[in-house]
Amino acid sequence: MAKTTFDDIKNALWAGANTFRDNIDASNYKDYVLSMFFVKYLSDTFDESVKELEKEYSGIRLERQIANLPFFLEKEYTFDYLLENQFAPDLGTKISEALTGIESSNAILNGIFRGIDFNSESNLGKKEQKNPILRNLLNDFADLDLHPSNIEVKDDKVPADIVGDAYEYMIGEFATMAGKKAGSFFTPQQVSEIMAQIVSPVENDRVYDPTCGSGSLLIRAARKGGFDKVQMYGQEVNSSAISMARMNMFIHNIQDAKIAWGDTLANPQHLDSDGNLMKFDCIVANMPFSKDKWAEGFNPGGEVSEDEDEETEKAKKAKKSKKKEFKMEAGLDRWHRFDMGVPPASKGDWAFLLHMIASMSGNGRVAAVAPHGVLFRGASEGRIRQAVIDKNLIDAVIGLPDNLFYGTSIPACIIVFRRGRSDTNVLFIDASKQFKKEKAKNVLRDEDVAKIVETYLKYRNGENAEIEKYSHVASLEEIKENEYNLNIPRYVDTFEEEEIIDIDAVNAEIADLKAQIAAVEAEMDNYLKELGLK
Repeated sequence: MAKTTFDDIKNALWAGANTFRDNIDASNYKDYVLSMFFVKYLSDTFDESVKELEKEYSGIRLERQIANLPFFLEKEYTFDYLLENQFAPDLGTKISEALTGIESSNAILNGIFRGIDFNSESNLGKKEQKNPILRNLLNDFADLDLHPSNIEVKDDKVPADIVGDAYEYMIGEFATMAGKKAGSFFTPQQVSEIMAQIVSPVENDRVYDPTCGSGSLLIRAARKGGFDKVQMYGQEVNSSAISMARMNMFIHNIQDAKIAWGDTLANPQHLDSDGNLMKFDCIVANMPFSKDKWAEGFNPGGEVSEDEDEETEKAKKAKKSKKKEFKMEAGLDRWHRFDMGVPPASKGDWAFLLHMIASMSGNGRVAAVAPHGVLFRGASEGRIRQAVIDKNLIDAVIGLPDNLFYGTSIPACIIVFRRGRSDTNVLFIDASKQFKKEKAKNVLRDEDVAKIVETYLKYRNGENAEIEKYSHVASLEEIKENEYNLNIPRYVDTFEEEEIIDIDAVNAEIADLKAQIAAVEAEMDNYLKELGLK
């Protein structure tokens, strides 16, 4: 029997996506497709584990060994049972009951499906419309064999790597299809690779993503240090993304990652025994860009917000009507993340960055994707940026191409923070012109990723990292001369001078062309005379 390849898994996932494509939005149907794929994965994995135990045990001893497996599935919770009942009138109910049963009977999987409802009329319609869709979805995965021993592996990978890579591939495809709604749950793999190599986890490091989405960025970073050698932490506010992240971890055979649900800014979940922010050695993040109302979690009374930098119409009206106003203040955060300054209410970029800075351990390093505005915007953001620079926390600023991320076409950058720096220089890289166009997005090539990482590592190793029109190592004095503005073009000159035109050569070329034209015209006259036409 032929083994299951990466392409086989990918094709089955695409078939599932096509089943839903004309019925509901991609940002919603990803939950159904990925959840059913996960049930199939659990079912085949459990089936193989039981069959292996049956070779050595029987009776009560077999039951005890099965009870010691990482997870247990009753027959009614398996993919094969659902496939057998594909024509049941209550198919949606049976699938939802299977998901609930998987969660309730396995502590390690508790809450992993986050209430995904296969019986939802609002998403899938009444049973006459819903049942054929669900039946097709079951059949999309029916012939896919995900028993670990039947997965084709190459290049020192294990079956979990192949299934996990296919799962992540499909998350990326869903991000493409979901468009603007996708930016919150997926980071392009090439960008993730850059960030992972920059923070470079080692054994016993704590690796953290405060806005972890589907977990792909966190997984890629942790893989650099070894899944079994680092501790993984993540937090995410979106429940659908939490489900994807936990499934993603489980499929990659990562069962001890601590993925928390909640607002990272108002309600950080990863705290030490004293209730202080836990400290992390490596932090990676693709945070929400310029999040509006980021401080609302600090406003339980629901007062009208007032933006220090730009007073909103709502705040102005509140003043006139004498409604109580809410203004975010550093003292409202008991973890003291905003002591260097409070970001404007309408742009939460520096709120997330300050959270990451406050979460760094003594030798911590951060690689965070951010919009370019954090580099040069003034008012409260300018004061925060100056304070962070004066504390010698910014290590590098890397400009990326535009149209690289899902959910936005604007160019972004990677800001690198690091504690315990030995000098006050900052590396600037302008990689905005290094990419290839693919479908509707721009994509970093392997050589683009390598050039960014090599330049950064040279800088970290004290080697010459200056590349004309690409990178520059700026001193603190230079940054101060630029009034703490970190806009990349101030430091990396990518201007291409136009070639100087040689007027004499142009005139000579014109004269030669004129002579050629005159010769052709004379020849044409001779032909016309011979024909008696002139």
